[in-house]
Amino acid sequence: MSDIATPRRKSLLEHFSTIKDDRQPCKVMYPLEEVLLLVVCGTMAACDDYDDIVLWGKQHLDFLRRLQPYHFGIPCADWLRVVMNRIGPDLFSSCFLGFVAERLPEAVGQIAIDGKTSRRSHDRGRGKAALHLVSAYATTHNLVLGQRAVADKSNEINAIPLLLEELAASGALAGSLVSIDAMGCQSDIAEKIVDLGGDYLLATKDNQKTAHAEIQLYFDTAPADEIDALILHDKGHGRIETRRHLVSQRVDWMSGSRRYPDEPRFKGLKTIAMIETRIETADEIKVERRCYISSRILSAEAFAHAARAHWAIENGLHWVLDVQFKEDQSRLRRGHGATNMAMVRHLALNLIRAIPGKHSIKARRKLATWDTQYLMAALQAR
Repeated sequence: MSDIATPRRKSLLEHFSTIKDDRQPCKVMYPLEEVLLLVVCGTMAACDDYDDIVLWGKQHLDFLRRLQPYHFGIPCADWLRVVMNRIGPDLFSSCFLGFVAERLPEAVGQIAIDGKTSRRSHDRGRGKAALHLVSAYATTHNLVLGQRAVADKSNEINAIPLLLEELAASGALAGSLVSIDAMGCQSDIAEKIVDLGGDYLLATKDNQKTAHAEIQLYFDTAPADEIDALILHDKGHGRIETRRHLVSQRVDWMSGSRRYPDEPRFKGLKTIAMIETRIETADEIKVERRCYISSRILSAEAFAHAARAHWAIENGLHWVLDVQFKEDQSRLRRGHGATNMAMVRHLALNLIRAIPGKHSIKARRKLATWDTQYLMAALQAR
């Protein structure tokens, strides 16, 4: 048996205690830890707004008092709104990242990075755009690793490097394959991923028109012995879909000549790839090509798996937040409320998924409402 002691994981409440409460202590009826515990538990228990959370809290006050005093009972919805609007999102994010970092699997695998807009969080009267969050998602483990708020989708390229640094600090990035859509296909982003110990799989499109066109031309003319191919077929819903996955490690021609001759335009580039999708229906045939670059040597099979796994962030995170947590219906607009509640939903989703079992997210949230032992197991999940 090893003599090295495993570091103790901090509880959720211990991580919450790192968030500074700038209110005057003598005037605080509802400490920050109580507010955050109530909001997280209520969100896990199928509550999608502050009014629902307050009603749930009043019905489960005995349960909450097993974890915190709640001397003055449950605050009203307006009080929750005020407190959540005031908490600094950077501090809340560091609390979230610290909690996730202690629970990372030994090998994270693939990290998908993508953005999502909360449709109804805009405030036209104040000239405030809807909240847009860039999130990092461990596709194999269905775990939200971090998020960054940006003004709009065009600012994703500014948020991604900051998010990558947070992932590296938490230990999630080392040895992982980071997949990003065409917005993240920037030489600076590729270089940062490699420098921080990860590998990249980046889609090329309009923002890298030259590379996108060159990769297509290469696969049109390349000798067969330079290419590894995998063809997959899907049939259903009145259509036949054929996907050809092509990869090659012949990348020497994609040089940039920036600092020395034949230096790759993207640091550490080892693989170029393309997916050619042919969709046949009764009325028409459509052909679409998507090109990729990667710093990892990938076979056609490994590339096909990684390209498909990237979209787990759409089904496993964005769809769940919209449909199960009703994020697009949220009307939070003032202060930091929208950003903080988005992180609460991410935290609640991680906790509820950590419970073993095959129940859907919808069923798990209902169980957390009906069964306080189930909710306690989610809070204490390792």
